Order: sequence, then C-alpha cells, then structure tokens
Amino acid sequence: MRKLKNSELNRLNIDEFKSAKKTPIIIILDNIRSLNNIGSVFRTSDAFLVEKIYLCGITATPPHNDIRKTALGSTETVDWEYAEHTLDVVKTLKSKGVKIASIEQAEHATMLNDFQPEIDTKYALVFGNEVKGVTQDVVDSSDIVLEIPQFGTKHSLNISVSCGVVVWDLFSKLVVSS
Repeated sequence: MRKLKNSELNRLNIDEFKSAKKTPIIIILDNIRSLNNIGSVFRTSDAFLVEKIYLCGITATPPHNDIRKTALGSTETVDWEYAEHTLDVVKTLKSKGVKIASIEQAEHATMLNDFQPEIDTKYALVFGNEVKGVTQDVVDSSDIVLEIPQFGTKHSLNISVSCGVVVWDLFSKLVVSS
C-alpha cells in the first residue's frame, strides 16, 4: 500500500467547510486548563464537522500559539464562542431543544457503547477540567451522563482523547450508520 499525499485526500477548503452541513454535535469545554487539549478538540471538531465549540470559564480562546500548535488551523474553520459560565450555555442550549450529555463518571451514567442517540436530535457534549471533571451543577443539568468504558488501572482519559472517542462514536452512530 502507498501512503496518500495530502493533495489526494480531497479535504474541504475553509469556505467549503464553513458552508458544509454540520454534524448535530456541539462541544462545551468546561474549564479546560491545557491549551494543547483545547487545540486538539478544535482539530477533532474539524475532522467530524462539529457545529460549534463553547469555551467556558478558564478555558483559553484563540488566537494563542499553544492552541494553534495542536489545532493546525482548525480554529479558523470551526465556529466557537466564549462564555464565562458553563451552566448558562447549558441552559440556553436546553431551551433550544439541544440534549446535553456530560462526559463523566457518575451514578447511573450510560456507558458510551450502550448509548443510542436519537436521530434528528442535536447533542451538546460537555467535557470537564483535567483534574475536577465536569462541574456538579452542569452534571445535574444534563439530560444524560455518558461514561467511556475503561478497563485498566487509571481513572480517566485525557480530555482530548475522550473528545475524540466520544465524537467519533456519536458521528458513527448519527452519520455513518444513517
């Protein structure tokens, strides 16, 4: 097998991305402290045509060199907005009919592999701080809590890895299989 050149990948340009039909997924970053994690989330969001990213609380915003380093230009394609309070974003999106899914380990969480998203429903995925996770008030306001099954000794995955896993899972269930 021959590796493909970038020119052979048939990727969208910025204008094509902006006008493309988006996946019904919004990402909310709840107090993410690592600029590299933020950049990685932008890159994943670009790859799967995520509708928008909300950067909340202490989460840094573009332009910033450490975000740019991992985002590789995706801060120019993916729509984003800053909000001081995550809970305000959650309440606003819920009032518009968006289902809120916190990605967290919690009582009565649904394992990601068992979750079947509703077709024709928009989901906002909340990813929390690297140490403290999603704030409890946001978990309390969520329609569902999704947990990524893990089988080793560690208690969690890096937030950018979690984002990639969850977005791919929902993308494959909402877009690929439909």
